Amino acid sequence: MNPFTPFKASNPEAAKLYGAIVAQARLPVFYQALGVPDTLEGRFLVLSLHLFAVHRRLKAEGEPARGIAQDLADRFTADMETVLREIGVGDLSVPRKVRKVAAAHAALLEDLERAYASGDVAIAASLESTLHSDQHQSGASSLRLAHHVRESVSALAAQSVAALAAGEVKFPEIGSGGGSKD
Repeated sequence: MNPFTPFKASNPEAAKLYGAIVAQARLPVFYQALGVPDTLEGRFLVLSLHLFAVHRRLKAEGEPARGIAQDLADRFTADMETVLREIGVGDLSVPRKVRKVAAAHAALLEDLERAYASGDVAIAASLESTLHSDQHQSGASSLRLAHHVRESVSALAAQSVAALAAGEVKFPEIGSGGGSKD
C-alpha cells in the first residue's frame, strides 16, 4: 500500500455504503418538509442521524461488522476533512477542526443512543439541542425527524449486513406529512 494513500480509500464496499448514507442525507425532504435548516450544521445532523441508524445495525451484529463500522467512521472523518477544505478552512487548522467535528459527532451518537431508549420525545430533544438556538426546528418537525430515526433503525434491522456492506441500504421513505411511508 502506498504510504500516502489514506486507509479509508482502500475499502470500496465502505465507499458504497457511505455514499448511500450521504445520498439519503442530501434528500431535500429533510430540509423542506422536516424543517432541518439547510446549513452546514443541519446537514451534519442529518448525516449523523443516518450514520447512527447504520452504526446501530452494525453494532447489533457484533464482531463480524466491526470492520465495516470502522471503515464508515474513517470515511466520515475523511469526508469532514474534505468539506472543511472546500469551505476554505486553512490547511493548518483542518486537523484541529476535524477533531472537533469528530468529537461532536461521537457525542451526538452517544446522546442519540441514550435518547433512543427513551422514545421519540427524547430523540427530538437531542436533535434540537444539537442545533444552535437560532436554527431550531419546530417541535413537530423534531418529532417527525425522531420518528424517521426510529423507522430507519427498524428498517435496517431487517437488512442483512452483507447487503449493507455492499452499499445496498434501504432507508424508509419519508412522506410530506413528516412520517415515513412503508
